[in-house]
Formats: sequence, C-alpha cells, structure tokens
Amino acid sequence: MGADFECNLKVYRAARGLTQEQLAELVGVRRETIMRLEKAQYNPSLKLAIDISRAVGAPIEEIFIYK
Repeated sequence: MGADFECNLKVYRAARGLTQEQLAELVGVRRETIMRLEKAQYNPSLKLAIDISRAVGAPIEEIFIYK
C-alpha cells in the first residue's frame, strides 16, 4: 500500500470498545485481516469496508484514506 493508503480503523474500533477479534467476528473475517487493515497492509473490498464502517459507526472515507 505504501504512502497512498492510510487506515484509521484502530481509532474507531477502540472508540467502540471492540477488540480486533470482536470486530472480525462482526464483519465475518479473521482477526489477522483486521490487524493487516489497521497497519494499512491490506486494501479491503468495498463490501468489507462498508461492513466495517457500519460496525464502528464511522464513514468509510474517515476510516480508509486514499491519497
């Protein structure tokens, strides 16, 4: 991903009081996927981005930032 992609998921997940494991279960992925997303090492599908956005109650464009 490099400098073109930034992910604020950890901030929103923590604000909701969710662990990586809990969020992963809510959106139907493995905890490792959430971990990679939070490190901006994985580009989510649109469906996953929408599911995560709904789970943490934040707009997609505030969680996943593409420069």
